[in-house]
Amino acid sequence: MTVTEYTPDSPLRIGTRRSPLALAQAEMAASAIRKAYDLAENAVVLVPMLSTGDKIQDRPLAEIGGKALWTKELERALIDDDIDIAVHSMKDVETVRSPLFTLSAMLPRADVHDRLIGASTLDDLPLNAKIGTSSPRRAAQLKALRPDLVMSPIRGNVATRMAQVEAGEFDATLLAAAGLDRLGQSDVGTSLALETMLPASAQGAIGIDHLATREDLAAFLQAVNDRATFVAVSAERAFLAALSGNCHSPVAAYALCHSDSIYLRGEILLEDGSERQCGSIEFALDDINGPATLAAQLLEKSSDSLRQLFTQ
Repeated sequence: MTVTEYTPDSPLRIGTRRSPLALAQAEMAASAIRKAYDLAENAVVLVPMLSTGDKIQDRPLAEIGGKALWTKELERALIDDDIDIAVHSMKDVETVRSPLFTLSAMLPRADVHDRLIGASTLDDLPLNAKIGTSSPRRAAQLKALRPDLVMSPIRGNVATRMAQVEAGEFDATLLAAAGLDRLGQSDVGTSLALETMLPASAQGAIGIDHLATREDLAAFLQAVNDRATFVAVSAERAFLAALSGNCHSPVAAYALCHSDSIYLRGEILLEDGSERQCGSIEFALDDINGPATLAAQLLEKSSDSLRQLFTQ
């Protein structure tokens, strides 16, 4: 496919979930593509879809199918040729994917921090405070810091979760800084240090997906691919894959891409936060075994209970 094929009569169709955050992220991708190729506004269009994850709001994601619930409708639309590309929050993309699809580009990464909503600091939370989170990672990290905290499932978009805290249903919750920033709410919440809350693998990154057979799109999308983000996120996802981690797994990772190396931090935890193993590694850009090496190091020093979470 060439740039000249993107005309008002045949626009590039971008699949996205319908949530306000997903739409904002898809528009970021559309804007980047238009700018890179000097395309007209209507040469790139959004095709919003309702995902299964959006439809089911009364149960934790890990109980109803995991991350696939955010992506399967978009993947089906790619197969059916209803869309050309799909835009995902990379944190929501399964680690092991069908070979039918290829992630060819990622936009420059946003803030990777988690923000505390409902209190200025974790120390300000009252004893036995009720925290709204459906993330095993966040729950375990919080319990490691404050064993008294009570975790309770929370679902819904950013506005819904903030409203539940405001209404007193929860004392606090955690939201990704990147999502808040993309919704124009940069002043909301308190960012927690990475030493306190290492993020989920790929947090803050937006990926662009398409059918693996569309090599033309793979080449086309390189104009908007941020290499440092792509390399770092790929390392984090490889670390997660080496652990056989999934949406049930209390695991965190954050990588930085340097000129000739990658610095990767990772941690694994028991669900109740009673054990937390952390580590880091720096390896060459072409060392595909670096992430797995860190995973093995963390498992080696873990208790049997923690190791079993990742070796079942």
